[in-house]
Amino acid sequence: MGSIEQKDGAFVLVENGKELAEVTYMERDEHVLMIDHTFVSESLRGQHVGEQLVDRVVQLARERNAKIDPVCEFAQALFRRKKEYADVWKQD
Repeated sequence: MGSIEQKDGAFVLVENGKELAEVTYMERDEHVLMIDHTFVSESLRGQHVGEQLVDRVVQLARERNAKIDPVCEFAQALFRRKKEYADVWKQD
């Protein structure tokens, strides 16, 4: 599997120069990151790549003392399932 790289507003998995998976986020304000999109190519599905990418946004939020609003359905499902995300989950 390739490497996860941070880009402007995204973490992407790059393998042989191709972006095969990504999670995108935007700053809703200085204390809230909103995960708005995830994509994993067919060849990587079932390998927890999407979860690894969301984990990177969670790490970033912790570093910034920020919360996450998981807008995309995949991220919402992860946040509901993973109790270890509770400290960064912005629930209204």
